[in-house]
Order: sequence, then structure tokens, then C-alpha cells
Amino acid sequence: MSLFDQTFETASRRLAMLSSRRGVLSRLGKLAVGAAALTPLLPIDRTWGRPLTDTHQMDATKCDYWKYCAMDGQLCTCCGGNGLTCPPGTQVSKVSWVGTCRNGNDNKDYLVSYTDCCGRSSCGQCDCNANLRERPGYEMGVHNDINWCMANSETAYHCTVSIIVGVAA
Repeated sequence: MSLFDQTFETASRRLAMLSSRRGVLSRLGKLAVGAAALTPLLPIDRTWGRPLTDTHQMDATKCDYWKYCAMDGQLCTCCGGNGLTCPPGTQVSKVSWVGTCRNGNDNKDYLVSYTDCCGRSSCGQCDCNANLRERPGYEMGVHNDINWCMANSETAYHCTVSIIVGVAA
């Protein structure tokens, strides 16, 4: 056996005599907890889960805007809000429906979440009813003809916002 092998064997036997499996597992656990505590300090992209911004601007007050492909209702962009937030005096619905829309500018499919704004009567402007790839009413998560404000304490429907959730796989 070479000198390197003998030295490594002696060192590993000495380490095995001085430590136990539980001790090694304990140290590994402490190392994992320490690494988890330091992770928020690392420079990592943490934008997952946030709405993507729409870099290809079109007229967001028109029903032919690409991300309104599964829209059914009044656009909040015409009712005092914008494409991402509800107008003042309304509250976001606790539930929503989703659609997959193709952006003609980059030919990618995007997952779009449609959320109703509740608490005031319908604004009656910019009524859009696009039923592209709509599913029957028994598939609740993809059906857009439901008053999604029924989950809130204020059930009056006002308008709908559309938020790009991510690129569809």
C-alpha cells in the first residue's frame, strides 16, 4: 500500500473511533439548518410566483388584447383600475379562473389568471366575452361564466383583471 493510502486509512480509522453516526448526522443537520438560514442572503432570483409584466403593449382597453382570450366580463382598465389591480372601493375575489393565451408577438402560450373585483355593481364598460378553449360548467377552475365574487362577503361583481402567471409548459 502506498504512503497516501496508509495515511488516509489511519486518518479515517481515527475519525471513526472518535465520532459516532449520530454525531455525524447531528453535524450534517446543523450544517443544513445553517445553510437554510444563510440562503435568504444569497443573490438568487426570487421573482417566481409574481405576475410577469407584459412587455408587448397593446391597447389594454380593447377586447382583442391577446391576454383576454378567456375573459368574460368588464375590463377593470375601463372601470377605474388597471390590468393588475382592482379599482378603489372594490375587493379582489378569493377565487379566480385561468386561461392559456397565445401572445402573437412572441408566439408563446401564457397562463393567465382572471380575477373578479367585487363589492360594487358592474361598471358596464368594456364588456368582453371571449370563450376561447372554455370548458363546461362542471370544470370550475376553467369556466368563466360563474360569478366568482360569491366567495367574498360582498358578492356584487364590478370588473375583472387579468394577470400573467407564467409561460405555459
